[in-house]
Amino acid sequence: MTRSASRSSSRTKPEPSAREQHVNIDDAEAPFPQPARRGLHRGLSARQVQMIAIGGTIGTGLFLGTGKSLAQGGPASMLICYGIVGFIVYVTLLLLGEMATQYPVAGSFNAYAIRFFSPSYGFALSWNYWFNDAVSVASDLTAAQLVLQFWTPSYPWLVSLLFWVFLVSLNSFNVKAYGELEYWLSFLKVVTIVIFIILGILVNVGVNQSHTYIGAHNWHIPGAPFVGGFGGFANVFVTASFAYGGTESLGITAGETENPSKNMPKVVKFVFWRQVKHSDVHRSLIILLFYILSILLIGLNVPWDYPNLSNKTTTTSPFTIVFTLAGSNVAGSFMNTVILTSVLSAGNHALFAGTRVLYGLSVVSPTPHAPRIFSRTTRAGVPLYALLATSSISVLCLGSSFIGSGKLWGWLQNIVGVSNQIAWLSIGLASWRFRKAWIRQGRSLDEMKFRASWTWPWGPYFVIITVISLILIQGWSSIFPTFSAVDFVSFYIEIPVMIVMGLGWVLLKNAFIDSTPVSGNADPPNETTSLIPRETETREARYKWKSDIVDIDTVDLYGDEYRDEPLDEVKDKPRGKRFSFFWKLYDMVA
Repeated sequence: MTRSASRSSSRTKPEPSAREQHVNIDDAEAPFPQPARRGLHRGLSARQVQMIAIGGTIGTGLFLGTGKSLAQGGPASMLICYGIVGFIVYVTLLLLGEMATQYPVAGSFNAYAIRFFSPSYGFALSWNYWFNDAVSVASDLTAAQLVLQFWTPSYPWLVSLLFWVFLVSLNSFNVKAYGELEYWLSFLKVVTIVIFIILGILVNVGVNQSHTYIGAHNWHIPGAPFVGGFGGFANVFVTASFAYGGTESLGITAGETENPSKNMPKVVKFVFWRQVKHSDVHRSLIILLFYILSILLIGLNVPWDYPNLSNKTTTTSPFTIVFTLAGSNVAGSFMNTVILTSVLSAGNHALFAGTRVLYGLSVVSPTPHAPRIFSRTTRAGVPLYALLATSSISVLCLGSSFIGSGKLWGWLQNIVGVSNQIAWLSIGLASWRFRKAWIRQGRSLDEMKFRASWTWPWGPYFVIITVISLILIQGWSSIFPTFSAVDFVSFYIEIPVMIVMGLGWVLLKNAFIDSTPVSGNADPPNETTSLIPRETETREARYKWKSDIVDIDTVDLYGDEYRDEPLDEVKDKPRGKRFSFFWKLYDMVA
């Protein structure tokens, strides 16, 4: 339907309802998922969503994956690669924040790819990301086995089974239970990182068991600072992508966040920095605090050839090694316990996100992308069938008994890392089309509820180009100097899977057109999607390609926009002046 009238009178007439704005996927515009009969509940507070976003960036990738990065690439490669990927993720998160604030729905960037870029691509992306989250749970349960090997190598599969039962039970309650547990586990991780940075500095200057100054000694040992040449350097990109994975899932929480138009921008900014109110200077970037400083200290204090740092059977956390250097095995055991809680938090986060992605697939209208059974929710708003399906993939972790925990975790890490990169690429593509549509249709930038102005117009292009480059080069070590079929598959298997699923969706949606000449009063073709003018079609063109790239001139920019509700305004009223200082202090610490 035409939007010119709506745009010209947007300030004087009420905005059309979501039902009036609904456009069919068959007309080349992809709508957002519509609520199920019961649907999800908005039960996550800003406090919880902030910690969920931060907790998504702090997990096994940082605590355990840095050991693999250090062993394969050396300290310099690790520092450079994590810095590059961190900046890419930061820009990506800002692009996602613009869309998630404007359209807070279940499915997040999967829904945005469907709506603004291509339904077939969005279909493939959605299933790919669901599989990513499901495999992440298996990866975290396998990581738990590696962490426990610090104490005992016996019965690792039993621990994974117990953790699986705990996570599924927790997520079967309402979303507030998930949010509260994730808040406190994330808070524990933040405190641990701060303690580690302080302790790492002390260990480096001589407060260690040998009472010797370490400095940059480990950067000058044989093989350092770049281990494995270009292949080792490129290989670190996928482990860094695994570590940063989860930041994009803050958009998934938008569908269950209280007052998302105000809370989501806070979360986006909070994940990466805390802005000083009385100056133009920004305080330390949280990414710098959580990753760059930690990685720098790991590279300084832990040699890349440390025994059992990363091999087929085991992987040792550099954090545990540094704590052991600082005192004794007791300190190392304490750190290992914290890492174990981090593994629980990461698995909890992945299971929640995967469940919501599968739910989002099942409520796409008019044609669901997954069986409708996954849209059924309990009275507490939990999509129980989607939860059980997502958690069932975790049986992969039991394969460690046959392959070796270290080797299996490395393969799962590669798969999840590449899947994270595909998600970031998709956010860039969706943002590119979203921004072009916004300008093309004449909507004012002031109407955007949140805008990362300094990323205009280069942000989406930067993300698209850099992420494609990472995907292509990071598997170098699987090809040169010797070809490793299993490693190559773990790096690149998701690319053909995405292509096959996208083409499958096109075939199922009859995207190959019958070009028999029109006669009589037949309906006119859909000009927004057909690449072949009907009047020039012949029988020989019967199977020409029909594109489903969304038309930015007609894509719906009004449906599903979030409107602040009276309840939201009450919740956002300033707290009492009597305790304002304590509330500000609490917000700063939290």
